[in-house]
Amino acid sequence: MKNLINLVDGTAQIVHDDPWQLVRDEAPDQQASLILPLRQWKGRQDIDVLGGHRMSEDGMLLQPDDDPEELLPWLGILPLIAVEFPTFRDGRGYSQAYLLRVRLGWRGELRAVGDVLRDQLAHMRQCGFDAFAVREDKSVEDAIKGLAGMSVLYGRSAIEPRPLFRRRS
Repeated sequence: MKNLINLVDGTAQIVHDDPWQLVRDEAPDQQASLILPLRQWKGRQDIDVLGGHRMSEDGMLLQPDDDPEELLPWLGILPLIAVEFPTFRDGRGYSQAYLLRVRLGWRGELRAVGDVLRDQLAHMRQCGFDAFAVREDKSVEDAIKGLAGMSVLYGRSAIEPRPLFRRRS
């Protein structure tokens, strides 16, 4: 995946050699690690993976109409969850990410894909994303500056659950 930013210990880094291939409908390259929509992911897994006994080699693409709680049986065996943003105006991905991080306790890589732009990155980070596949027609070097957009947050978030007044010493 091109134009990928990953957070490593809270620091944003550009990823130049991403091993994952996002599959929406096209035929996948069998040599790559795949990120598949929920239905395709289920169809490709064997009984050990679906039973939660072995790690999946594939990541999962959570689309806007998918319910994050459907992933509960497989959260322990998924290496990556990508959340689709079909357009920058569609905010369902923020809610899905927050639910995965806060309510369901997902700790693996949570990647924003689709119509991902610089202005969204700081808020996406607060919702729990730690990887961002910036739209390919945009500059990843410019987009990385979007993660430094907010220095103080007043409310709670997935990365800081205490509101500002609770953080004062």
